[in-house]
Amino acid sequence: MTKKTFDAYKTIGEVAEMLNLVNSKNGSLSTHTLRYWEKEFKQIKPKILAGNRRYYDVKTIEIIKNIKFLLKDKGMTIDGVKKQLDNDETNLDETANISINTKKNILKTKLNKISKLIKEIKK
Repeated sequence: MTKKTFDAYKTIGEVAEMLNLVNSKNGSLSTHTLRYWEKEFKQIKPKILAGNRRYYDVKTIEIIKNIKFLLKDKGMTIDGVKKQLDNDETNLDETANISINTKKNILKTKLNKISKLIKEIKK
């Protein structure tokens, strides 16, 4: 079985897995969330092929990642995210990058503290 390239189209299940959209009750992938967002956000435009199968390109997946970030991590409403998307899509990239960088810095700080503790214990 060959592995898909990074820029290959992804199925709805692959995107749900990539974004960790999992039903907490039964552990199944929440593909219905993506279909709902597709109805709510005009920016999500998957290719729909035979049998109504959805395929998402890299650009669309990035938009979905930003939507998930704003809804789930930032706690914005759907209307708020729609306004954000309509106003300035470049703003979304900056917001997501700031959050990622902040998380990296927090992890780095914690790792440094742990490393210092280990060094002290060894002494």
